[in-house]
Amino acid sequence: MKKVAIVTGASSGIGLESAKMLQKRGYQVIGGARHVEKMQSLVEMGGQAHQLDVTNESSLTEFVDFVLKHYGRVDVLINSAGYGSFGALEEVSIEEAKNQFDVNLFGLVRLIQLVLPTMRAQHSGRIINISSLAGLMYTGLGGWYHISKHALETMSDILRLEVKQFGVDVVVVEPGNTATGWQKIAVDKLLTVTPENSPYRSMAINLAKSLKNSNATTSDVAAVILKAVTSKKLSKIYDF
Repeated sequence: MKKVAIVTGASSGIGLESAKMLQKRGYQVIGGARHVEKMQSLVEMGGQAHQLDVTNESSLTEFVDFVLKHYGRVDVLINSAGYGSFGALEEVSIEEAKNQFDVNLFGLVRLIQLVLPTMRAQHSGRIINISSLAGLMYTGLGGWYHISKHALETMSDILRLEVKQFGVDVVVVEPGNTATGWQKIAVDKLLTVTPENSPYRSMAINLAKSLKNSNATTSDVAAVILKAVTSKKLSKIYDF
């Protein structure tokens, strides 16, 4: 029987590359993302693509119900959905801050809540949370992104202590700046929220330049995630 792996944020970047890599390795992968059509390459390999909005409760519950109805188990959950919200704490709206947490933390935790009863019943499972080196450090104008990733790190540590007794592993992967579409979205948001007349504009321009640099590819990160999924001698954190 194939092991069943859920991958969120599977329509592009690290999520899509990880989903395809796992499918190649013999896992039955169910990719979740808002844009199902962007997961066609996964479907062509035998994976499943299903609509998922991690900020929407009914979407989350319907997604997990679909997986359990068709496959009856969840062996691996890779929480890859996320984005970076940059800008000065003075200028970023609280509404945007809440959305950053909804995507990067609360939606992820809710999905974990939905799959844990099945993993506990199996007495096995592995949860891979894609964090970032941003969860270990901080920069000016990195506010809500860094804060959300620091929160993700702490949540993962607490969850690990709680579910170890049930045979469930919790792993955190912490990539550095990676060449994906993530950078453009982050830079666009940063420069939009920091207009020409902002006192933080020059700081934002410098940060935007650094965000465009990358030291890893999606394949590099996916290979580390694959190791985190398949390794028998497990590390609780993979950073690079």
